[in-house]
Amino acid sequence: MSAEATNPATPFPLTPKAHRRRGRPGLDLRRWGRAAVWGATARDGLPDAIGHVVDAHRAHHPDADLDPLRRAYLLAESSHRGQMRKSGEPYITHPLAVTLILAELGAETTTLTASLLHDTVEDTEVTLDQVRTEFGEEVCFIVDGVTKLEKVDYGAAAEPETFRKMLVATGNDVRVMSIKLADRLHNMRTLGVMRPEKQVRIAKVTRDVLIPLAERLGVQTLKTELEDLVFAILHPEECARTRSLVGENAARAEDPLAETADEVRAVLREAGIPVEVQIRPRHLLSVHRVHRKRGELRGADFGRLLVLVGEDADCYAVLGELHTCFTPVVSEFKDFIAVPKFNLYQSLHTAVARRDGEVVEVLVRTHQMHRTAQAGVVALGNPYVTGADEGPVPPGAGADPQTATGDGERADPTRPGWLSRLLEWQRSAPDPDTFWSALREDLAQDREITVFRTDGHTLGLPVGATCVDAAYAQYGEEAHACIGARVNGRLAALGTVLRDGDTVQPLLSQDPTAGASPEWLDHAVAPGTRIAIGRWLADHPEAADAPETAPRAVQPSPSARPDGAGAVVDLPGASVRLAGCCTPVPPDGITAFAVRGGVVTVHRVACPAVTRMKDVGRPEVGVRWGDTAEYRVTLVAESFGRPHLLADLTEAIAQEGVAIVSATVEPPARQQVRHTYTLHLPDAARLPALIKAMRNVAGVYDVSRTQPAPS
Repeated sequence: MSAEATNPATPFPLTPKAHRRRGRPGLDLRRWGRAAVWGATARDGLPDAIGHVVDAHRAHHPDADLDPLRRAYLLAESSHRGQMRKSGEPYITHPLAVTLILAELGAETTTLTASLLHDTVEDTEVTLDQVRTEFGEEVCFIVDGVTKLEKVDYGAAAEPETFRKMLVATGNDVRVMSIKLADRLHNMRTLGVMRPEKQVRIAKVTRDVLIPLAERLGVQTLKTELEDLVFAILHPEECARTRSLVGENAARAEDPLAETADEVRAVLREAGIPVEVQIRPRHLLSVHRVHRKRGELRGADFGRLLVLVGEDADCYAVLGELHTCFTPVVSEFKDFIAVPKFNLYQSLHTAVARRDGEVVEVLVRTHQMHRTAQAGVVALGNPYVTGADEGPVPPGAGADPQTATGDGERADPTRPGWLSRLLEWQRSAPDPDTFWSALREDLAQDREITVFRTDGHTLGLPVGATCVDAAYAQYGEEAHACIGARVNGRLAALGTVLRDGDTVQPLLSQDPTAGASPEWLDHAVAPGTRIAIGRWLADHPEAADAPETAPRAVQPSPSARPDGAGAVVDLPGASVRLAGCCTPVPPDGITAFAVRGGVVTVHRVACPAVTRMKDVGRPEVGVRWGDTAEYRVTLVAESFGRPHLLADLTEAIAQEGVAIVSATVEPPARQQVRHTYTLHLPDAARLPALIKAMRNVAGVYDVSRTQPAPS
């Protein structure tokens, strides 16, 4: 059956020619299949069977050399001749359909050539050496990568080592995964010929692995159609109801989106800004999500306005006019041009309120941004050449990026940052199972926050990330020496939860013996952070039994004793440690969790780390305060700057019989100074007296315990 006959999703945007073709019976796969096998009539020297591909390709690359496509088609057709799909169509219709999908997205000739050949090495007598001889090293490399992907089981029982190899192949050339995603899209379109149980299995794999990968590669066109196809298979009743809602909205006489689009055009025309204003209907799953979030839907909820302009500066000019002439919904504004998303996406997001109370979402971007938003890495062309040249670069030519790096990878300038991180994780993971778990967890993250480094660069981190995650994201393994951080200019504990837009400066020790602590695992949210910490702890088993001691500006007194004394846990033989993020002391309410190395960390019940560990299903360990013990506590002293203040404070602390574990002093700001002390108390009952003694020091106007960051 035809792809359209089994496709329950909204088709992805096509070129004008492609829209006209979709309405013609000539795209019926049965007729196309016959043309693919028998249609050798030349059109500009090209077989008629690839006419659709050629038209789509020329729309994006009018000067492209089409001879590789002609030769690739002839080899693929002759190699697959006699093979049939389960739908009853000649097998050659599949690589043709996959190649058409990529051509519509604007893929360059090398990608399309490899796409036509992507199943030949796996399913026919064609060898990689033949592909290399006929089409060059670049096409051979991509076909080999796709062939490796075909051997991967993506399901719950997937071999982690196989999936790791797949990711490495993708990291070596993102075009490998582009072809795989288009391959999966065509298979999903024609999934109706499969048994229902197999449809469900394939749909779940697509949902759990391939759709998140499409999102991270920025290929929104493929992602949204895959989402709708999966939605129709896994949730047919909800999908049917959503279709009904869309149909009812389409039948309404009034269209608030069209009315607002006309108003926007008029405003921008009067402002002299050349723009194109489009209505972008939401795809089915997006409508379903909005319905669940907002309840009853109004007309403006079924789509968004897209304003396309020529230059970056025009985006902000449009934004200014919209916010001047309409009522803006300030909370909906996001600037993904100044700070692009991790998947290359750039756009301004805003929303305006209509007089009838409906809110219309508006996207503003340039035409180039729009192309990248739709096609992601596919729109970037061949990552190994510059300028208009689309030909493959010969291997081994000086610093050519096709040359393998020391670890066998090619330097892909279009590789997204998240993919580089995953590749680093797979090198650092102690075993494939650990990497597989980290990968699945990363793919399940549907949002990131952006934090700023002090050098102006940005870091993309998962929601809930802490200063520990920021340190490892910025410094890699050098972060083992991290002793703290500044967040928005103020000293912060490593467990501090970061917010979108925070500025973070991890602080590293110069002590060559400094290393990670098992306690950091309580604060690590990013999978790669936990992998890096776990690997260091595995290489330094003595760290699991050592007390938490960071390099310090003020050395501890000899009377300082290990963490955890006084907290009794219901886990015989465990080493107990009081968490540094919240420094509990009696009579604080406390809870505890087991971490690696037989260590149990004790937290105040209000600590954000407790919520995070509960959310991931980590079981609590019973804990209570003992009768007598020493305790660790962190105090912050706020004071006016004056000479000898640090000496007077440390003397006051010492006179109370309290040992200083570490102390830091922030640079003065507006004649005010902030001191942070981590202390060991021989008895928790001494805490009020200690705080009073510190407050009595001249110039000190407040002393308080550190509070856990809000979750």
